[in-house]
Amino acid sequence: MNEFEGIIDANDKEAWLDSAYASEEHVARIMKKYPDIVLHICEKGYRNAPLTDEQKASNREKAKVRARVEHVFGYMTRFMGGITIRTIGIERAEREICGMNLAYNIKRAVFLLRANPNPT
Repeated sequence: MNEFEGIIDANDKEAWLDSAYASEEHVARIMKKYPDIVLHICEKGYRNAPLTDEQKASNREKAKVRARVEHVFGYMTRFMGGITIRTIGIERAEREICGMNLAYNIKRAVFLLRANPNPT
């Protein structure tokens, strides 16, 4: 849970989280540190308290937003050698990450241009 708090920025307006962040303690800790942030957290179902249809619909909407980011990490993990960086020094690590992001964005641009060669 602390990993999330390390990557959030004070300028962030919203955060889209899975149900692992749903505890009251964790939400309180995030809100204390970032009082202006809007949290979109998927709700958990429990054995004797399953999710209602409204909660399921809300979780689907949240999952659509989160999936856009998760798919990038999934692609990098599966096809680009993973997201673990093994370098010495922060500058080299930043260069490595920048290169991976650039390669992914070029691949994505080619895919989108092939899918719609005449954008209007």
